[in-house]
Amino acid sequence: MPLILNIETSTQICSITLSKGNQVLSCIESFENNSHASNISIFIEKVFLESSYQLTDLDAVAVSTGPGSYTGLRIGYSTAKGICYSLNIPLIEVDTLASIARAAIKLKSIDALYCPMIDARRMEVYTAIYDIDVKEILQKQAYILQQDSFGKFFDTHNIVFCGNGSSKVPQMIDHPKAIICDDILCSSKHLVPLAIKAYEEQNFSDIAYSTPFYLKSPNITKSKKRL
Repeated sequence: MPLILNIETSTQICSITLSKGNQVLSCIESFENNSHASNISIFIEKVFLESSYQLTDLDAVAVSTGPGSYTGLRIGYSTAKGICYSLNIPLIEVDTLASIARAAIKLKSIDALYCPMIDARRMEVYTAIYDIDVKEILQKQAYILQQDSFGKFFDTHNIVFCGNGSSKVPQMIDHPKAIICDDILCSSKHLVPLAIKAYEEQNFSDIAYSTPFYLKSPNITKSKKRL
């Protein structure tokens, strides 16, 4: 069974998990905003200290691809790539939204559509829709919630909304088939099943050219200070 380091930094959560096959050996997380750069190396060191393994025992590194925080994703990718380069081990990219959906599917275990959401400010979310087999039904997109959102899907299915953006749903959508599962957030633990599947299928990414899936350009504001 491969030993995989799983890195999740696509939202405000900095999350590191060390896994052996499908078993989580250690997981350390912080919900503090803007803490990825200061925490990620420390958390990686801690998950190895809590296990009987060393960094050199790794078989691969899995990283959450986004969409999400521009800065967070860059920190996660640069760390993952650095470890892969130095140890000459493969890099595995795991779709962030798919990992959230799969975690909600495992928790709820009901035949429904699953709609993971990542907060993208105001009433906008990064989202997609998956069936119970984690097959993408609605492609990933930046979406502004409205009162009639997802109407055609409600015609035939219950929809489970999950992720940190799902708390916005009750503010806009009042539908009996809407199920809120906002306790499922981004976590490196959710990467584990998809990472081991990718490892078994030898579905590795090019370390040099792989990039996060930002979906949108970063929100950059100009300084008001005069030069």
